[in-house]
Amino acid sequence: MTRTAAVSPPPAVHQERSRASGLLLAVILVGQFLAILNVNVVNVATPTIEADLRSSGAGLQMIVAGYTIVYAVLLITGARLGDLFGYRNAFLAGLGLFTFTTLGAGLAPSTGWLVGFRLAQGVGAALMMPQVLTLIQHNYHGAARGRALGLWSAVVSGGIVVGQALGGILLGFGAGWRIVFLVLVPIGALLLVVGLRVLPADRGGGRAGLDPGGLVTLAAAVLLLVVPLVLGRELGWPLWGWVSMALSVPMFAVFVRIERWVTARGGRPLVAAAVLRAPGMRPGLAVLLLGPATWGAFLFTSALHLQGELRLSPLASGMMLVPCALAFAVVGLAWPRLPTRLQRSLVPYGYVVATPAYVGLGLAAGGGLPYAVMSALIGAGLGVQIAVTNLATERVGEAHAADASGALLTVMQLGQVIGVATVGTLFISLQGQGATAALTAALACAALAVLAGVSSLFLVRRRS
Repeated sequence: MTRTAAVSPPPAVHQERSRASGLLLAVILVGQFLAILNVNVVNVATPTIEADLRSSGAGLQMIVAGYTIVYAVLLITGARLGDLFGYRNAFLAGLGLFTFTTLGAGLAPSTGWLVGFRLAQGVGAALMMPQVLTLIQHNYHGAARGRALGLWSAVVSGGIVVGQALGGILLGFGAGWRIVFLVLVPIGALLLVVGLRVLPADRGGGRAGLDPGGLVTLAAAVLLLVVPLVLGRELGWPLWGWVSMALSVPMFAVFVRIERWVTARGGRPLVAAAVLRAPGMRPGLAVLLLGPATWGAFLFTSALHLQGELRLSPLASGMMLVPCALAFAVVGLAWPRLPTRLQRSLVPYGYVVATPAYVGLGLAAGGGLPYAVMSALIGAGLGVQIAVTNLATERVGEAHAADASGALLTVMQLGQVIGVATVGTLFISLQGQGATAALTAALACAALAVLAGVSSLFLVRRRS
């Protein structure tokens, strides 16, 4: 009888595979890092943009929030496109669009052009970002997958930290606000070149529907609510704005009806009713709407306050917010290492820390060490949001896990938009009245944090 021996690949082959695997992970994680960085790096630059382009308050809000609005609304659809046409193709297409529109943002001659390119950046991010986790799941297994997911989590948290610091550092060189966009362009171009070589070809699953009716009605409902909030103060709160916000409620109802209709016909809606009925999902959605609303509002108003009222340089302003972002990242990274029982029970305490810290921030509006300490406490308190997604989806069936995560991430992004639109408008309307604007914005954030904390009690309540 002939014995067949298993022949192991030579060491050179192992090294080549390891190198290709490392390059693949580097490409997708750096791409995700750029998209996350792009949310926060602009905050520090808003006063400089205002001075250079003579942007209105509404224009500044759209520069910051426009990217997030588009990204949030198209996030689930971006994931579906990857499923239909291939995750490699969707990632590279999103990265290419993101890089090109980042160049456009850096060269924008006016506020309108900058807002337009920011919206297009959001499209690129929505197409690129959902593919990252899928590519990790498909290309890494066992311990390698665990390491890849750990790096993914670090990139998510690190993007928040670096975004605040990098914006201040780049502006500190005196190169102007355009540098915060232009510095990302060669990195994106290099990722495209390497990605074309190392990302494995795939054809996607081909089983996901796009649900255009749900996408259109969700986008309409969000815009009907957010646009009047952003433009209303500048235009003297006209009647059409109030009508628009009122119409957002029935439009959300239309969205729900369309989702039910798609489900009844055997299609795949953006948000399945079974996902919303899962225990923990509804309070999880509430927490991830309200908590990030305070975060988005805080980052937006702090940059304007520190560089406007306190006349700090962009570098000093960015450094003042680094303790907050670092605390947020540390709590988020340490959370998975806690015992499971503590992960659940300590979530509401995050908002117990964040709420008085917001009040303290308003009282410490003069800046200095007290302001930095309060901002760090805010970051530590809101770091518990990393655990909310896991708690909200722990009772969701495997068939709906991806849709549930997509819904939670979408609501999280919309929460930041609503925070910028509401609290940001309140802050801008009170600018020029000393510390009043900062205190009022901080108290509004504290009120939202209280509501998030109450919602989290329903989330962590144990069920039989």
